[in-house]
Amino acid sequence: MTAVPERTYTTLSSSGLRQDILPMRLYQKAKRLGIWDPRAIDLSRDRQDWLSLSDEKQEAVRRSVIAFQAGEEAVTLDLLPLIMTIARENRLEEEMFLTTFLWEEAKHTEFFRRVLDEVMQEHNDLHEGRRASGGRDIFADELPRTMNLLLTDPSPLNQARASVLYNMIVEGVLAETGYFSFARMLDEGNIMPGFRQGIALIKRDESRHIAYGVFLISRLVAEHPDLWPQVEARMNELFAAIARHQEQDGTPDVIRDYARQQFEKRLKRISRARTQSLEQVYHTLENEEAEAV
Repeated sequence: MTAVPERTYTTLSSSGLRQDILPMRLYQKAKRLGIWDPRAIDLSRDRQDWLSLSDEKQEAVRRSVIAFQAGEEAVTLDLLPLIMTIARENRLEEEMFLTTFLWEEAKHTEFFRRVLDEVMQEHNDLHEGRRASGGRDIFADELPRTMNLLLTDPSPLNQARASVLYNMIVEGVLAETGYFSFARMLDEGNIMPGFRQGIALIKRDESRHIAYGVFLISRLVAEHPDLWPQVEARMNELFAAIARHQEQDGTPDVIRDYARQQFEKRLKRISRARTQSLEQVYHTLENEEAEAV
């Protein structure tokens, strides 16, 4: 029988909630900026714009939306082991932010399903429309395997590997590149305004998620400096696989360059933790947070 440690209460301690640290600042932002309802977005014009698109453009948007739908469902399901790990370490401020994180992923899942249902009117099984990223099925294989490992081995290394895959690669490379591609397809003609509004709100949510990932990996590196070589190697390995897939798939250079730029600035930001104290990581300045996301 597993022993239950004696409970102590963060909010009854002399320090209380640490309002000045980055996780709590992200929590406060989530309360202000994350309160939007996927069902309140007007998609009526989007349906008309969708019908006016060429078959080629419809297929490009459709393929991307199906990929996002699968991805958003996957990250909603696979975040729970990280939340449990953070809760078991009694990091209350971080867990408070992660409650908003999970809720937002659920809303993103709901929004993309609305687009499939009401704009594209897709009601068939869409599994065949999925395409694996980077030559591997990250969402069906690597993500659940990496995240669920935390349930049995929540070591600092496994936490770092989980956040690298989830926050830096799935959100920070795949999702952000997808938003950038949507903008290139739809902004020029000012079409599908409801869809673009939803993407803008999702992107704003994801910026907080990525900021937390940068913070979490930085905290782990500051606490355990020997993790840095493994973090750096894993980030480069995963990004290289995606870059190879983009090249083979004929992804335009402008999109590939954008993906690399986003990846490299976060890797650079995390690398600073090698010379930072834990308190310096906790008190990351607002401008540094913005720089990372």
